[in-house]
Amino acid sequence: MTVSNAPHRYRRNRRRLLCTGLWTLGIFSMMAAGGYAFDRPSPAGPVRALRVGTLAHDVDGLWSGESKEKGPDFCAEVIFNRSLFPLFSATAYPNAGVSINTRGDTSKVYAGFLLQWEPKSAFFFSTGLGLALHDGQLDTTSANQKALGSRVLFRIPIEIGYAVNHHHRIILAFDHVSNAGLASPNEGMDTLGLVYEYRY
Repeated sequence: MTVSNAPHRYRRNRRRLLCTGLWTLGIFSMMAAGGYAFDRPSPAGPVRALRVGTLAHDVDGLWSGESKEKGPDFCAEVIFNRSLFPLFSATAYPNAGVSINTRGDTSKVYAGFLLQWEPKSAFFFSTGLGLALHDGQLDTTSANQKALGSRVLFRIPIEIGYAVNHHHRIILAFDHVSNAGLASPNEGMDTLGLVYEYRY
């Protein structure tokens, strides 16, 4: 009996298409114009922005493939008011946050840096890199839990946002966590949702 691989190819192609689309939108936003009309200097202080949001947990068909865990996540994040380095017309800022699963599945705390491109238009793009510490399973045969392989994972955020004005922003936020193949197993996990940001 031959089992078709078509559904697996379809999910893999859909993941690639979505990731390519997010990066393309971000690059167009970055190249749209020079200047930073929506990025007035923040007041002197330790915090650049605060965020809260709701994310779909372990989303199916994205970077990590198959979904196993359930429930929305509540998230909160702080972006610190200290520029780390410039890169490709963006500025990197340190960030730290928490994502709490409401069904008792994997939650995480994380920290790293966020690269922010903020052109003259109201749309902006961010990505970055960090580490996440989670309370999920390292290795499991359960059909309802991810086997993440390592307690500490790499975290990659990809964000597209809209600045209502200098202070208020709405963000479509995606993040991927995995051990990058440095441990086994490495199922990885993706979240996707809406985040509100208050910029000081």
